[in-house]
Amino acid sequence: MVLFSILDLVPVILGETPREALRKSLDLVQHAERFGYTRYWVAEHHNMTGIASAATSVVIGYLAGGTSTIRVGSGGIMLPNHSPLVIAEQFGTLESLYPGRIDLGLGRAPGTDQRTLRALRRTSVSADSFPEDVLELMLLLGEVKPGQPVRAVPGAGTNVPIWILGSSTFGAELAAALGLPYAFASHFAPDALFPALEIYREKFKPSKQLDHPYAMVCVNVVAADTDDEARRLFTTIQQSFTNLVRGAGGKLQPPIDDIEDYWTAAEKRLASRMLKHSIVGSPETVRNGLQDFVELTNADELMLVTSLYDHPARIRSYEFIADVYASKSKRGAFH
Repeated sequence: MVLFSILDLVPVILGETPREALRKSLDLVQHAERFGYTRYWVAEHHNMTGIASAATSVVIGYLAGGTSTIRVGSGGIMLPNHSPLVIAEQFGTLESLYPGRIDLGLGRAPGTDQRTLRALRRTSVSADSFPEDVLELMLLLGEVKPGQPVRAVPGAGTNVPIWILGSSTFGAELAAALGLPYAFASHFAPDALFPALEIYREKFKPSKQLDHPYAMVCVNVVAADTDDEARRLFTTIQQSFTNLVRGAGGKLQPPIDDIEDYWTAAEKRLASRMLKHSIVGSPETVRNGLQDFVELTNADELMLVTSLYDHPARIRSYEFIADVYASKSKRGAFH
């Protein structure tokens, strides 16, 4: 059966501060737990006024502390920005506080621009050592070896589940070689989705953590009472991606009546390409879209991304999807 999870970018909406965004994320994860979602991830981004999860480990602790059963983790920690020892200690601490509920998703990108990368005291070549850094992190979170000179305390022996994240085939190759679960970011980088999944499944080597391939796919989903209402809510996301094309960024903007008035033809083409894998509509439309996407990808799990301006509408969207999941599970349609 396909599982459903949530990726929360902790969006800051126009006119509000990160404080409000973080409180809304706590409210959302509490709803997600009641709705029956499997896991809830937040991601590391820096120097972005519209995303409040830069201190990712701190946010995970905040969310895990306000819940009791849902898994909470990173989607992801950008490992080139950190030493493996520090991440092992942070996630070892989280696992010690919230045992059996913490995931560690790892990405290779810096999650920011070049100037901010320098402010992080990192360079673009830091990503070159990503495979070696993942291996070091795995060692630090595993059982202590005889004579091991450096230990993560907390961390050693916690065996926090590690995921490899990707938007290209590089992560698929690495996840397969190390026998780790793999999450693909098709919610903003759809082009390499199918080649990456094929590589991951064909080259997977069983490991201590995982004996068979396990692929999670991220997808944008907006559900509302009607198709028209959902499409209007979706214009917030379309504006955000248009702003990325413009190099503008910024906080989430309210939905608008006609997105065609906002973007140019060229911007529409680029933004729509990034948003290719988006399921938007009424519960029935979303039900069919989810079914088609599962059949298309053969995903073991879907991670849903719903960055909306209106917080109640965002919660309602996830509730609609949870209802779809419940009805599908009863009928076995996602098996």
